[in-house]
Amino acid sequence: MTYREEIGVPAGSPIVEIDGVRLAVAREGRGPALVCLHAIGHGGGDFEALTAAVKDRFEVIRIDWPGQGRSGPDRGPASAARYAALLAGLLDRLGIVAPILLGNSIGAAAAILYAAGHPVRALVLCDTGGLVPVNALTRGFCGLLRRFFTAGAHGRWWYRPLFARYYQMVLPMPAAAAQRGRIIAAGSELAPLLAEAWASFGRPEADIRAVAEALTVPVWFAWGRRDRVIPLSQCRPCIERMKTATLTVFDAGHAAFLEQPAAFAEGFLDFIDRLPAAATSERRIA
Repeated sequence: MTYREEIGVPAGSPIVEIDGVRLAVAREGRGPALVCLHAIGHGGGDFEALTAAVKDRFEVIRIDWPGQGRSGPDRGPASAARYAALLAGLLDRLGIVAPILLGNSIGAAAAILYAAGHPVRALVLCDTGGLVPVNALTRGFCGLLRRFFTAGAHGRWWYRPLFARYYQMVLPMPAAAAQRGRIIAAGSELAPLLAEAWASFGRPEADIRAVAEALTVPVWFAWGRRDRVIPLSQCRPCIERMKTATLTVFDAGHAAFLEQPAAFAEGFLDFIDRLPAAATSERRIA
């Protein structure tokens, strides 16, 4: 067993192969499909508390991205576009149409890209990547973190204690302590993948503001006011230009659903209950 497996979906979760990648997928509960997409270096375990809170109303589908949690490696580098393509293949395989997508960070960016070309009932986006211009400042910040994680992949002695301090900043709230500890334990193992992802965030195609602003589905942004990786102040201009977006700010870092689980679940259900009456998701019948 690897450290990263403990971050992911429960042991024994089904494996679904999509485009050569063995993705671990957990499905719990009954009702319309709620598909949860985690941040880079995290796993489906991030959504454990949310699953427990809402599985009486939804079928919660949690995915471990490639090389994270209990999923197998990908043949190419990590990026939001790659994850959106894998998501499309997975939902097609599962026969799920028009789900609610809940994404965090790179998972939220993948959800936006998926929603641009596929039906979704609604988007719940937490501390979303891709909503800032890829300018010199962005490239410099992403390059700094890429070099940091590359050093971790090369086994630099100082990486592990600095990674622990970094994650105390990423997930500062007490409710995240257990998952934060698992992520810190897996920090060296995840370093090469984290370096890949941060390289992708600094490329021009990582700017998906135009895609987000063109969406017409209901969107709820749930942001952590303590997020220093993707500060709300930098993303707010894009959010304010979106026609169907609402925003709630939580006392959290990078993942309000993990750090403020009760308040987030309450806000999530309020958002869902305000959606226009319709079947929240469908499954194709072959």
